[in-house]
Amino acid sequence: VGKVEAGIPEDDPRNPATIADNVGDNVGDVAGMGADLFGSYVATVLAAMVLGNYVIEDMGGSISDAFGGIGPILLPIAIAGAGIIISIIGTLLVSIKSNDAKEDEVMSALNKGNWTSIGLVAISCYVLCMWMLPETMKMEFFGEGLKEISSMSVFYATLVGLVVGAVISSVTEYYTGLGKSPILKIVQQSSTGAGTNIIAGLATGMISTFPSVLLFAGAIWASYFFAGFYGVALAASAMMATTAMQLAIDAFGPISDNAGGIAEMSEQEPIVRERTDILDSVGNTTAATGKGFAIASAALTSLALFAAYVTFTGIDGINIFKAPVLAMLFVGGMVPVVFSALAMNAVGKAAMEMVQEVRRQFKEIPGIMEGTGKPEYDKCVAISTQASLKEMMLPGVLTIGFPLLIAFVPMLFGMDNLAIAEMLGGYMAGVTVSGVLWAIFQNNAGGAWDNAKKSFEAGVEINGEMTYKGSDAHKAAVTGDTVGDPFKDTSGPSMNILIKLTCLIGLVIAPILGGHSVESELASNDHQITKEVKIDAENDVWTMTVNTEKNENGIVTNESETISGTKEEVMSEADKRGIAAMGQIDKK
Repeated sequence: VGKVEAGIPEDDPRNPATIADNVGDNVGDVAGMGADLFGSYVATVLAAMVLGNYVIEDMGGSISDAFGGIGPILLPIAIAGAGIIISIIGTLLVSIKSNDAKEDEVMSALNKGNWTSIGLVAISCYVLCMWMLPETMKMEFFGEGLKEISSMSVFYATLVGLVVGAVISSVTEYYTGLGKSPILKIVQQSSTGAGTNIIAGLATGMISTFPSVLLFAGAIWASYFFAGFYGVALAASAMMATTAMQLAIDAFGPISDNAGGIAEMSEQEPIVRERTDILDSVGNTTAATGKGFAIASAALTSLALFAAYVTFTGIDGINIFKAPVLAMLFVGGMVPVVFSALAMNAVGKAAMEMVQEVRRQFKEIPGIMEGTGKPEYDKCVAISTQASLKEMMLPGVLTIGFPLLIAFVPMLFGMDNLAIAEMLGGYMAGVTVSGVLWAIFQNNAGGAWDNAKKSFEAGVEINGEMTYKGSDAHKAAVTGDTVGDPFKDTSGPSMNILIKLTCLIGLVIAPILGGHSVESELASNDHQITKEVKIDAENDVWTMTVNTEKNENGIVTNESETISGTKEEVMSEADKRGIAAMGQIDKK
């Protein structure tokens, strides 16, 4: 309303929605992103610890390490802790030498801190893997049985996660960065109206899923190859180790944007606005790449939780040829689409109320356009606050309700628990795959529309002529950005929460469905112990040899023990070990 209808700048204090815009930047891009990333941070540690426990079980319940046999469980916590310290070091390295620095120098300073953090995390992962894990371990690979994995292979899995975190930011920057080819195409399409601008933005978001999904697929395959599902979880943990640094870089965007808005509203000197514009330009890129990192973290986190769910329930796999499983796979794929629709509708309703309120104030409050009247900023903030709280109810019920219904309703009809576990697993897989695709598409499409609009501020060449703000092409780009805002700031980021929460709920339900409760563990595990006792007496020296064979779920181990002494000493040792028939042996 302010930019298009009233013709005033975005951060002009005459616009009643200006304060709501600044508050929204803080709530969505700082507090919201923080909750998202730290949710992934904790969930990856949780999933890796659960899978680390099963690594210990695969090795017969006892391993030799420097941490009392629980090194695989403690490793993800250690990586996360090291990441916090390293992120602090990374932030200390971010600095520029001149107040007249341009965009490239500011971006280089941020990259210096980021890449240093990633490098130090890689070094710490190597040290921790070598220190906390035994040199070789046995791990269960689904369909392949037990395999021997080295601690170096586990380290390679963590490197995969670090590479994903670094590369996904570059992919996102390409599709959303100022001056990049996809943005310039949207700018050119804006010359023929808002319709072609929106078509170009949608196409950019769709094509951006191609490299992103290939990257995730390669990461999943590689980390599983190196260390099974435990490697997948540790890849996610390693990537999330730099969460503090990534969040700081992401928050750089909205903080710079708000600084520019405050400078505009308080009528600071032009040099102040020029400097905040430089920071804001860099912040647009960091905000977009931060969202890409958040999507990558949600994808790997959900996969780690899913791996923990499959392991915990004890199912051998998820057979999509079973009709109930296939049905739930489709239902899971549908949920992110419906969830996005609910989020977009919520934004649409709030936006309608906001537009009506802003128009009312322009019409009814005298002196706003002249700068002598004061807009009622608080009413616009209240509209956003009430709408966000009210409209989140239905998406929340959808997210939590579906897994509970899938798990417990079939129980009422007597369906087998493992069959239900497969159904719920199919649902979780559908939500994860569909949700990641929708998140990438919406985040990158919204970011592309935003920077296509910002391209007009410096001027762009369209059909051989320079075009600036206020032109018809710019107005078309503003319309595209208006569509893109809920894409990149509401619906897209909400996909991360949807897929993680779905998998977390599944993991919580897993003990009820699966074969790893105490009773089912005792019932399903096959433990056999066979002892062979041989006693020889020569002169007054008695020798007892005890050969023990243990068979635990098909894994056979043999132990031998020899005891020598007098008859009384040997018989005493036999009694302590509960060896029967000593009387008969004695007679022999």
